[in-house]
Amino acid sequence: MRLKEIRNQKSLSLRALSERSGISQRTIEDIERFNRCKVDTAIKLADALQVSLDELCRDLPSEQ
Repeated sequence: MRLKEIRNQKSLSLRALSERSGISQRTIEDIERFNRCKVDTAIKLADALQVSLDELCRDLPSEQ
């Protein structure tokens, strides 16, 4: 999951993303730490970040 990467690219604090998404800061911190969440939570975060669910959830393939 690319949550922290995308959040930082958009210059959003945990608090700002929490307010936009309706997801608690603690939950967002846990998602960034453990790299997993429920689908409905991921949808809310993707909507708040204005990215697709695929963009949020899929790790980019490593460059070779």
